[in-house]
Amino acid sequence: MSSSTAASGIDPIPEAGPLSLCVREPRVPADRLVAEMVPPPRFDSVRFETYIPDPNQPSQTEAVRVLAGFAAGLGGAHAVSGAKRALFGFGRSRAPRTPAGPRGVYLDGGYGVGKTHLLASLWHATPAEPSLKAFGTFVELTNLVGALGFQQTVQTLSGHRLLCIDEFELDDPGDTVLVSTLLGKLVDAGVALAATSNTLPGKLGEGRFAAADFLREIQGLSAHFRPLRIDGEDYRHRGLPEAPAPFTDEQVTKAAYATAGASLDDFPHLLDHLARVHPSRYGALTDGLRAVCLTDVQPVKDQSTALRLVVLADRLYDREVPVLASGMPFDTLFSEEMLNGGYRKKYFRAISRLTALARDAKGLVEA
Repeated sequence: MSSSTAASGIDPIPEAGPLSLCVREPRVPADRLVAEMVPPPRFDSVRFETYIPDPNQPSQTEAVRVLAGFAAGLGGAHAVSGAKRALFGFGRSRAPRTPAGPRGVYLDGGYGVGKTHLLASLWHATPAEPSLKAFGTFVELTNLVGALGFQQTVQTLSGHRLLCIDEFELDDPGDTVLVSTLLGKLVDAGVALAATSNTLPGKLGEGRFAAADFLREIQGLSAHFRPLRIDGEDYRHRGLPEAPAPFTDEQVTKAAYATAGASLDDFPHLLDHLARVHPSRYGALTDGLRAVCLTDVQPVKDQSTALRLVVLADRLYDREVPVLASGMPFDTLFSEEMLNGGYRKKYFRAISRLTALARDAKGLVEA
């Protein structure tokens, strides 16, 4: 049993055969949620120097220049953490007064143009200790508030130099008000912000709820950021072969038994299991996996299930876990209605990422 498995509260599974996601029910303490607010393993080694701009897209080169300058401007004395301020009764941070204008940068662009690469590079380039920088997806940030409570989250993050938020999207009015209030307090405390999304700040929430009713909150969010457009095509498909067609159940099962650390699950059963595990624990759900093998992949029938699958796809992609599957191709997972609805950008991102992971898994069968 691995240490990471033990830390997650996952019961040991005999190593004679494949693992199963459907028997895992990880328990994730709140302090782990905070400690893991760093770039995911896939982006451990990325830097501005390793980002290769498309020569036909000058906005990509400009983004590197702007972000490198933004990181350099975050130098200076380290902030005092919120926990220490509360402990010693210092109250509000003694950080310098927030400069006029946006306190953050907002990377807007299509799927696979390298926004997360650039966001992680910014995190690495910012001259501060890792404990004074936070990196997480929008979902992970809201989950942190749920685990710690709003005031404790403000105290914990207000001593940071930088907060990076990947995949920034607002799915309901509650999230709009919550995040608007949280980021406002963090900016007042001197925290710099950086975010990525496929939606401009002023358009967040559009198509998902009555955004006009929450225009003040949305405009407040937009005021914190300087939009930085990044044009280009999805690099995951740039000059690469199409994702492999699904394999047979027999091929997937055989590969699962032949691959150390692989899981093997029936796709419909996995979707049922995801409904019983909070999305904040999906990262822990994948601890120790070398590959995910799925049989009988089928189109997802409802939106709640689809959104849970999106989160799982993100966590697998972050951890570079190949996905080998039988059944239907991944580009048929979501209905036309879903792909044309308010969450379409989430679904297209999931398809893009699962396609990349399916391509990575092809060698498991060939081996």
